[in-house]
Amino acid sequence: MRLPIDPQADIARRAWVTCPACDDARHCATCADRRTCGEHWRYLIANDGPVLHLQCPGCTHTWSLDTRPGSTPVALRPGRTAAK
Repeated sequence: MRLPIDPQADIARRAWVTCPACDDARHCATCADRRTCGEHWRYLIANDGPVLHLQCPGCTHTWSLDTRPGSTPVALRPGRTAAK
């Protein structure tokens, strides 16, 4: 089942990270060069400090990403439930 795009989603607030569900950018040369790609971006729904809450516009998967160096993914930390 595909989720709808979050009502907080705004194309002006985007992030260029890999979607853990669909990995749609895996064959994109622009993304491989770590440049801003016009096709493979994610909605930046919100943030809690260094933790970004994202949604993929392609597969509509939602997840959280802790951007601190060396951090454990939010979904894997003890006491946390899996990311949406």
